[in-house]
Order: sequence, then C-alpha cells, then structure tokens
Amino acid sequence: MSETSGAPGAADRTPPKQKARELARHLRGERPDYAYLKQVFRHLRDELEVEIPRAPKRLPHVPSEEELRRYYQTVWQARNFGDMVLIKTLPYTGVRVSELVNIHLADVDLDRCQTRINQGKGKKDRVVPFPDGFKETLAMHMDRLREKHAAYLFESSWKKKYSDRGVRRMLERYAQEAGLERTISPHQLRHFLLTWLKKQGVDDALIQPYSGHASRQSLEIYSRLAIEEAQDEYNSVIGRFPI
Repeated sequence: MSETSGAPGAADRTPPKQKARELARHLRGERPDYAYLKQVFRHLRDELEVEIPRAPKRLPHVPSEEELRRYYQTVWQARNFGDMVLIKTLPYTGVRVSELVNIHLADVDLDRCQTRINQGKGKKDRVVPFPDGFKETLAMHMDRLREKHAAYLFESSWKKKYSDRGVRRMLERYAQEAGLERTISPHQLRHFLLTWLKKQGVDDALIQPYSGHASRQSLEIYSRLAIEEAQDEYNSVIGRFPI
C-alpha cells in the first residue's frame, strides 16, 4: 500500500527503541539467544515482505587485448625473468593472487601441464591447466628455484614466498611503465582469461573446473565432467591467447 492509501509514513512510525521494548515484552518469556532472535527476525521480515536492499554489482574492468599486449611487451623489455613468468602464470591459469603465492614447486606437473591449487577459495582443492608452450619457460624458472632450495613457485631472494601486496605492486608498476590509463590487478588478469575463454565459445561447465567458482549448479555439472575434458577444451583455444 502507498502512503496516500492510509499506510503510515516514516514520520508516523513508532520510534525504533520504543518498538523494541514492545517486542521485548512478547519475547522475554522465550529467553531468546542471538541465534533464536536472528531466526525470528528473518521470518518476521518474510511475513512483512520486507526486501533486503542490495547494492548493484559492478562489473570489473577487463583490459583489452591491445592493452594486455602493450602490458606484456613492457614486462618483456624489462628482462626480469621471474616477473615475466609470474605475470604469464596469472592470465594463463586464472588463479587468484592468494592462490598464486601459495603454489609450491611440487604442485606443478610439467608433464600434464597442470598446477594443483591446494586450499583455494572456500578451502577447496582444484587443478588448473597452463599452455604446453609455457612448459619450457616454467621448467627453466623452476630449475633456478630448485638450485636455491626454494619451496614455493615464487620466492624472494630472502627465500620467502611472495606476498599478495608484493604481487599487486609489481603489476601496478608495469602498468605505469606501459602507460596504461588503468592499473592492472591480479583479479583483472583472471577475469580476462575467463571472459576470453567464454568469447572463444568454451562452455561454462568446462570453464568452471579450473575457475574455482563453486555455485551449486556449476558443482553439479562439474561432478559429471573430467578435468581432462576441460583441459582438452582449454588446449584447443589457448594457442590464440594474446600473449
């Protein structure tokens, strides 16, 4: 009902504190705890048909293919091999930065061109692919790390794994050097891959296994698919990736 049809407006409502006292008189005999009150007010909201206002989701900025090429060209010209490997690993695998910094050398299977992500978002394990053409570069990087007795795929010279902040700063620095109007974040590189695969016609059900998205529907679909099938589809299109 609208206010013009007799419904009270906000100015006519009982003050919240007074209304709380009135409700308390009804509820005190129940000796409610927090969980009980939470359930009561959830059902009360349903009874009154009160909708929860939600802020509209903003789509993340996705770099264009030209911006990504410019960006990678800047990385290549810097001649920092470790940075180049890291910045290629992010868009090739679509891993989150929190997952990237926790990859161990032992998690990388060069023969299968796969990397195991342990305890990713939602405490779930999964396997992500990388292109066959990236295998030799990655192997060289791993050999250098093994000579230094490293444990992680990306470690500093002090034998400490990279931090989330350190990776973000690295990406921001190269974006500035490339003269891009917007910075580049790990999430944007991940989103670029998933969007790019979608544009290539790869089915959502085949993207999901290595994206780490865990909606109920996608998990039900995933349960009927093998990771090898997803990787076959990935391999069929990744040769056209812009970097």
